[in-house]
This record gives sequence, structure tokens and C-alpha cells, in this order.
Amino acid sequence: MQRSAVTQIKVRKVAAWPITFYRSAVGKKWVMAITGIMLMGFVLSHMVGNLKLYLSREEINLYGEALREIPGHLLPRTVFLWTIRLGLIGAFALHIHAAVSLTRLNRKARPVAYQSERDYIAASFAARTMRWSGVIVGLYVVFHLLDLTAGTANPDFVRGDPYNNLVRSLERPVVGIAYIVANLALGIHLFHGAWSIFQSLGVNNPRFNNARKRFAQGFAALIVIGNVSFPVAILAGVIKQSCEGTPIEEPCAGSGAFGEKN
Repeated sequence: MQRSAVTQIKVRKVAAWPITFYRSAVGKKWVMAITGIMLMGFVLSHMVGNLKLYLSREEINLYGEALREIPGHLLPRTVFLWTIRLGLIGAFALHIHAAVSLTRLNRKARPVAYQSERDYIAASFAARTMRWSGVIVGLYVVFHLLDLTAGTANPDFVRGDPYNNLVRSLERPVVGIAYIVANLALGIHLFHGAWSIFQSLGVNNPRFNNARKRFAQGFAALIVIGNVSFPVAILAGVIKQSCEGTPIEEPCAGSGAFGEKN
């Protein structure tokens, strides 16, 4: 008995458009740009908020409490804050995944290494060190969360007291120096990232290149100067705790550079 030949056709399942788009190099660049903008916005707002450290302990602690209370009675306490945190974690994960994926695509497209010396004027120092600056920043973000959010890396951590936690953390020389190094790496990363965002989104007209460069330089410099000022001020004793006469079970009093002791 003969069996009739049956032609089997494999039908490839078509993925949803966002997934298909993300699988392409253009899609990954767009995701890197959009998540980069989100992370830049967070870095800027985080730095500006921390400037309250220079006013007084009360000011920065009230700022921290306000973040936990957003948006008032509309949502339970810290729900909105955790929504932002989870969104930032997602953006951070996508940013890293897109970067790694693009690196792999570039290596596949050019399996043979450059045979001649690269033009390092075109490939700037920030671009060449993008991978390493990203690794340094990523590692410090993990430590930063353990130190100032979870408190497991800070022996003097007091929940609900950002002033105490920040001062007690950065007055440790090793942590203060690590914070400075991490922010210098962040500045390098931000400079190239802020420059590349426009190119990834298709805004790459030579007429705007000078403005793009100025924006990237200015943004990176602003973040580095602002963030590095915190450990420098604390290590120099400009901002400090004042524990004299304070019971051991109570957090120490402190003063900002321009405020009065609380």
C-alpha cells in the first residue's frame, strides 16, 4: 500500500511588531536612546534633589519623605515611588541588553579585527571606553542601592533618615573615593550617550553637531560637578554629623553647608 506524499510546510510564527522591531539594529538603537533619556532624567532629578543636603538635615529628610508620600492620599504610601523604581530597573535592564546585543551584532558584521590603526580622533575616548564606564557605573549602582536604599552595606543606616545615611556613607574615605570615581565614569558615559542619542533617533544633521556636542558636554559636566561635590564636602567636613550629647538610640543631628543645625 502506497502512501501519498505529504508536503510539510513549516510556518514560522510571526512575532509582535515591538519584538520584531527590537530584534533589528535600528530597534535596539531606539531602545537605547529612549531608555537613555529616561535614565538621564532620573540622574538629573536625583542630583538636584540631593542638593538639599547643603541646606539642612531637615530639608533633605523632608524631600525623602515627600517622595515616599507621592501622590498623597491617591495611592498607598511608597506605591508610586516603587512604580518609578521598577520602571527605572526595567529601563536599566533594557539599556544594558540593547548595548550587549548591538556589540554582538557589530562583531558578527566585522568578524575580522581592524588591520590598520583606528582613527582615534573620530572614535573619541568616551566612545572607546563606553563599555568599561558602563560596567563601573552598573557595579556602583548595585552598591549604591545596598548602601543607601537597603542599608545592608551601611553599618550606620537609619531607615527614613537620608541625611544620616548619606553622610555616614560618604564620610568613609573608601566609599567617598569610590563615589567620585564612579561619577567620573558616569560623566564619560553620559557625554558619549548624550551625543549618540540624537544619532540613534535620526537627528544627525551637521548643522546641529556643535549644539549636540555642547549639550553633551554641559549635561555631563553638570552631573559630575553636582554629584562629586557631595563626597568632597563631606570628606572635607563642610557637611557633617554632630553626635555630641545624642543618645545612642537616636540618629545624630547634622548641619548642611548653608543651613543651621537641627
